[in-house]
Amino acid sequence: MNKTKREEIFRRLREANPNPTTELVYNSTFELLIAVILSAQATDKGVNKATAHLFPAANTPEAIVALGVDGLKDYIKTIGLFNSKATNIIETCRILVEKHASTVPQDRAALEALPGVGRKTANVVLNTAFHQPTMAVDTHIFRVANRTGIAPGKNVLAVEKGLLKHIPKDYLLDAHHWLILHGRYTCVARTPKCGQCLIADLCDFKEKTV
Repeated sequence: MNKTKREEIFRRLREANPNPTTELVYNSTFELLIAVILSAQATDKGVNKATAHLFPAANTPEAIVALGVDGLKDYIKTIGLFNSKATNIIETCRILVEKHASTVPQDRAALEALPGVGRKTANVVLNTAFHQPTMAVDTHIFRVANRTGIAPGKNVLAVEKGLLKHIPKDYLLDAHHWLILHGRYTCVARTPKCGQCLIADLCDFKEKTV
């Protein structure tokens, strides 16, 4: 795929959705961090249902630490891997209180040092909360990048680097959200909705559906 095609792809995505954002519901950077940790191997819809009860009761590091692991589990038990997530979140909250004055750090190294926060989670927080031009590659973005030819790669890191290299700078800040939404609702895994796709004519995927 060439530069001209990539430019047109993102021009169309922006035109269709000028202000894309995450589908996770949050009211602070801390709430976003917790929601993203919970979203690993879970749907945003499922996370939102849990946090709709959790955040009114505890939406600061101190308040969640006060819940304890078992107390937190009661709020997130409908989410996959809730046992390990509860342990990680409690420890993350302790570290935020003790080392970061109860605020979410704005640099990758400090974020990735938090339990339950990997590169993808850090990229989401850096992009969504702190408006840094990062690229969090999940299964949807990995699929879209490879299928369309925007930035093919054999693993998540290769795709991330390819996207950062090839996406036009003017579109990079919002590209994560455009690509994840495109993969979630149009370029779906089993049977992509090519007939409804606004970039189908620019896409390199050879087995397009009618």
